[in-house]
Amino acid sequence: MNNNKLYNRLILVTSIVIPLVVAVLFRVRIPNVEPLDQLPPIYASINALTALFLVIALIAIKRGKRELHEWLMKVNIILSLAFLVMYIAYHMTSDPTPFGIVDGVFVADPTTKTVYFIILISHIILSIVLIPLVLLAYSKTVLIDFVAHKKIARIAFPIWLYVTITGVIVYLMISPYYT
Repeated sequence: MNNNKLYNRLILVTSIVIPLVVAVLFRVRIPNVEPLDQLPPIYASINALTALFLVIALIAIKRGKRELHEWLMKVNIILSLAFLVMYIAYHMTSDPTPFGIVDGVFVADPTTKTVYFIILISHIILSIVLIPLVLLAYSKTVLIDFVAHKKIARIAFPIWLYVTITGVIVYLMISPYYT
């Protein structure tokens, strides 16, 4: 089996396993541990930093600074993995935060709630779509197929940027309701 087929199979498996594992772990609560309440602002900041680095990486590659671009993209992948670990850890130690509810009373504007859920659902769906795109784009650089990398990156970049920015927006919208 050549490297391209091997990478494609690994990417397929990883792209299926990650969302499934996250979905399962999202329902698991670790008993007798303090909630990791400090994590949401940290992982929202990681999303903001990733968005910034994505834009800088795009500027770098357009200016021919391939090494800077490569370094920033590797940092973005590491930041995204750190986000995922913290996100899972938070949800395994904390009860879900319902949007717009304070002391059992719904206080949010219904339009705001609708906007929140539209952003949240699009964020979740696109974050799942993003996994194989990022892995494929990265694998093409490893295989030194920069033409394919560029084609995939043109799709992955706006989705990744959207996911990171909406991650921050979701945090800002839900943060008033953390207990």
